[in-house]
Amino acid sequence: MRLTAPAAGHAVTGPRTRDADGMAVASFILGLLGLLVLNLFLGPVAVALAAAALWRGTARRGRAWLGMALGVADLVVLAATMQLSDTVSWNL
Repeated sequence: MRLTAPAAGHAVTGPRTRDADGMAVASFILGLLGLLVLNLFLGPVAVALAAAALWRGTARRGRAWLGMALGVADLVVLAATMQLSDTVSWNL
């Protein structure tokens, strides 16, 4: 808790912004990991985290957008491999 006002020119980073930055990084990591394993689960989670981070006003907008793109790519890869192998999931 701050009892004094912040100095001029210094931005105060509250818990909301830090949480949003963490969500942006998590969406990127989960989207990247989802390209390899569990893309049915990790893809939508990455998209949801990226959307929440962007809605909360993250300072890491690029990472959030990249996490969203990777989450969508997870689902596209899943759909393509399901069509190619005629199964509900895919195997290497």
